[in-house]
Amino acid sequence: MRVPFRKMHGLGNDFVILDARARPFDLPAPAIAAIGDRHRGVGFDQLITIAPATDADVTLLFHNSDGTEAGACGNGTRCAASLILAETGKTRITLRTAHGLLAAETLENGLVRVDMGQPRLEWDAVPLARAMDTLHVPMEAEGVSDAACCSMGNPHATFFVDDLDALDIKRIGPILEHDPLLPQRGNIGFAQVLAPGHIRLTVWERGAGLTLACGSGACATVVNAVRRGLTERAVTITMPGGDLQLEWRADGHVLMAGPVATSFTGEFPVG
Repeated sequence: MRVPFRKMHGLGNDFVILDARARPFDLPAPAIAAIGDRHRGVGFDQLITIAPATDADVTLLFHNSDGTEAGACGNGTRCAASLILAETGKTRITLRTAHGLLAAETLENGLVRVDMGQPRLEWDAVPLARAMDTLHVPMEAEGVSDAACCSMGNPHATFFVDDLDALDIKRIGPILEHDPLLPQRGNIGFAQVLAPGHIRLTVWERGAGLTLACGSGACATVVNAVRRGLTERAVTITMPGGDLQLEWRADGHVLMAGPVATSFTGEFPVG
C-alpha cells in the first residue's frame, strides 16, 4: 500500500501529514522513524495523522521523528488545521487531540491561530518525579539552572537566560531532556527576554532534538514568563525559524498564531 503525504512547516518546524480518515492504517514506531530519517526517508520534526472524530472536525495524532508518541504539537496543529479549514470552507474548526479539544481559525492577515487550551501547572501533571514548586525546579546543566515547568499536553521546562548565544544547546539539550526530574523526558526551552512583549527562544524537543521552532514550547515559555513576572501576557516569540504571536488570556487559555506553508507532496510505501 502506498500512502499519500503532505510535507508542511510552520517557521521551519516541519511535519509529514497523513490522512487516515478514508483508509485507516497503523504505522509501527520503526516505520515512523524510517520516514523521519532526513537522509533515507522524508524527514520531519513530527508526523501528524489526521483521523476521524465524533466530537470534533477531526482527530490529530502526533509522533516524534524517533517514532515515539507526542502529546501535543502547536505548529503541527496549526498546519493540519489550515488543511481542514481550507477543505471545509469553515472559518473556525475544532480538533480532538490528546491535550483535549482545540479550536483553530484563520485570521484576516492569513495567519492560522490555535487555542492551545490551558497549561497544567501541578507537579504531577507536568509530570515531575516528585512534589515541588513547578515555578522553580532544581534542574541545571553547564550554565543554566532554575527551570520553570508546565505541561501544554507534553512536559516543558523553560530556562530564562541572559545570553542565548552563549549556550551550547546541542550539548546541554539532551542532558536536560533526560533529567531524572522529568520521568517522561521533556521539551527544553532556552529563553532570553528582550522586552516585556518580546522573547527570543530556542527549544530542544523531546524525541526530535534542536528545531527551528516549537509551538507548544512557545506556549510554555509565555506561561512561565508571565508566572515569573518577566513579560506581559501578549508576547512575540522569536525563534530561529521566525516569529509566533502568543497570548496567555485571563481565562487561562493560550492562543498561538503564525504562518504555515506546504513544502511538497508525495507518497511512500507501507507494509
